[in-house]
Amino acid sequence: MYQALMSNMGPIRRSVLKLALPVTVSSLLQRTEGILSIFLVGGLGASAIAAVGIGQLIVFIASTILTGLGAGTTVVIAQLWGARRTQDAGEAATHAIGVALISAVLLTIIGWLGSRPLMQALGVAEDVLAVAGPYLDIVFVLFPITILLQLQVAILHGTGDTRTPMIAMIGVNLCFLVITYPLIYGLDGLPALGINGAAWGVGIAETVGNVVLFARSRTIFARSVSLRKDLLESMWEVGMPVFVERSFHHAGSLLFAKVILVYGTVAYAAHQVGLSIEAFSFMPGYGFAIAASTMVGQSIGAGKYSRAKLENWETNRQAAIVMAGMGLLFFFFPYALLRLFTTDEAVIELGTLFLKIAAVAQLPLALTMVVGGSLRGAGDTRYILTVTLAGMWAVRLPLAFAAAYWWKLGLAYVWCAMAADWFMRMSLLLIRYQSERWREIQVIR
Repeated sequence: MYQALMSNMGPIRRSVLKLALPVTVSSLLQRTEGILSIFLVGGLGASAIAAVGIGQLIVFIASTILTGLGAGTTVVIAQLWGARRTQDAGEAATHAIGVALISAVLLTIIGWLGSRPLMQALGVAEDVLAVAGPYLDIVFVLFPITILLQLQVAILHGTGDTRTPMIAMIGVNLCFLVITYPLIYGLDGLPALGINGAAWGVGIAETVGNVVLFARSRTIFARSVSLRKDLLESMWEVGMPVFVERSFHHAGSLLFAKVILVYGTVAYAAHQVGLSIEAFSFMPGYGFAIAASTMVGQSIGAGKYSRAKLENWETNRQAAIVMAGMGLLFFFFPYALLRLFTTDEAVIELGTLFLKIAAVAQLPLALTMVVGGSLRGAGDTRYILTVTLAGMWAVRLPLAFAAAYWWKLGLAYVWCAMAADWFMRMSLLLIRYQSERWREIQVIR
C-alpha cells in the first residue's frame, strides 16, 4: 500500500500546491494589511511606525482565543469533510460563527479598557502612546469584522477551499490601497486622520472581504435543531490548546518586545519593519502549514494514515525550498528590502542586522510551521503547546533577558535568542512526528 502511494506522489504534489498556493497568497495578502499600514504611515516618522507595530501586537493578543477557535474549526471540519459527514461539518461551522461573534464583542470591551494600561506596563514612550491609544480604540470598535473574516476563512480551509479566501483577500487589499492613503494624509478633500486612517481603512476593506466570503460559505452552514455539544467539545479539545499556546506565545512576544524597547524606539521600529519583511517568507510557510493541516486532517478523517505521512513529507519539502530561498534574499539584499519601508538610516542599519539573523532561521521555521500544521491536522495540539512553552519560555526569553539585562550585550544577541527558539521547536516537533503517536488521537466522534 505504501509503495503504491509512493508511486503516486505526483497527485499529492499537485494537491499540496493547489491548497498551499492560494493560502500563501491569501495569507500574505492578509498580513499585507499590517505591512501596508507600516508602509503607509512610514512618512509620519519612527513614532508612528512603532505605534502601529505595538498596536498590531496587542490586537494579535486580543484575538488569541479566536485563533484557537479557528484552528479547532478547521481541523474538525476537515476531518468531518474527509469522512463525508457534510451535514455535521455545516453545523460545526454555524456553531463556530456564533461562539466567535459573542467572544469578539467581549474582547472589544476588554480592548477598550486594557490597551492603554498594557502599553504603559510595557514601557511604551509617551509620544508613541499618544498616537497608539486612539488608533487602538478604532481597531477594537471594528474588531468583530476582523474576527468574522478569520472564521469564514477557517471554515473554507477545512473544506479544502483555499481559492475563495484568496479572492476575498485580493479584494480586501485593493480596497485598502485605494482608501487608506487618502485617509491617512488627507488627500481628495478628506481630513488627515494620521494613523487612525489606517485603522478605518482596515475595517472598511475587511467588510468587503466578508461579503465575498459569505457568498461562498453560506452554502456550507447548516442549521442545528439543538445545541451540538459533541461538535463544540471536539472544537474545544483541538482549539483550547491552540488558544493556550497562542496566549503564551503572544505573552512571550510582549515580553520580548519589552526587551527590544530597552534599546529605544528606533530599535523597536527596526524590529517591526524587519518582521514585516520576514512575513514574505513565513507567509508561504503558513500557506504550506494550512495545506498540511487540511490534507492530513481529511486523510485521517478518511482513515488514510499512510497518505497523511506522504502529504506531510511533500509539504515539508516544498516549504523548505521556498523559505530557504527567501532566507538567501534576506541575507544578501537586506538594505534594498528595508529601503522599501523606510528612509531612516538608523532603522535601516539595525534592520539589516535583524534580517541577516532571520535568514539563518528560515529553514527551521519552515519545518516548524509545516510539521506543526500536520500535527494540528491530526488533533495533536497539546504537544504543540508544550513545544511553544519550551521554545519561547525556556529558550527565547531567558536568553533575551540575560543578554539585555544581565550581560549588557548588543541587540544582535537578543535577536539570536529568537533564532535559537525556532531551532528548538523544529527539533521537538520532528521527534514527535516520527514517533507517530499522533495516530492515536481521536478528534471526531
